[in-house]
Amino acid sequence: MPITPRMQHHQWDTSLDPEIVPLFLALQWAKAMSLDAMQKPLLKFGFTPAELDVLATLRNAPPPHRMTPSQIHDRVVITSGGLTKVMLQLEAKGLVSRSLSDGDLRVKPVCLTADGVQRIELAMVEIVAESRRWIRTRLAPDEVVALTGLLSKLIPPQP
Repeated sequence: MPITPRMQHHQWDTSLDPEIVPLFLALQWAKAMSLDAMQKPLLKFGFTPAELDVLATLRNAPPPHRMTPSQIHDRVVITSGGLTKVMLQLEAKGLVSRSLSDGDLRVKPVCLTADGVQRIELAMVEIVAESRRWIRTRLAPDEVVALTGLLSKLIPPQP
């Protein structure tokens, strides 16, 4: 992988592993760039990346877009303490509601509100458009497919 001038300012010792160190750094830079591409829509809709992750996860659940906190935690990259904080923030914004479970009074399922569904759908359209612009200026369609396939091998399967 060619080293870009920006990456040269943040170099790790590639003698530790000449294949893995450049790949690791490229993944970190790509993650930072993907977050940069999302900043404008995130600011517009008032979401943090963690809030977006939770809202999108709920949106992908079958209607009524309801999941337990454990189900959400299994699908997002947030600690359980962080997830509690995010859910409280989303509830305060009126984007999710929480109620007691019929079968277990300790469980408080989370459900997208109508406003939550509308806002996450609008936000996702803009985030995907921004991501598409960023990716399409750098990769050809066949490269997108190949990279997606390769990166998928690094991600554990969903339960």
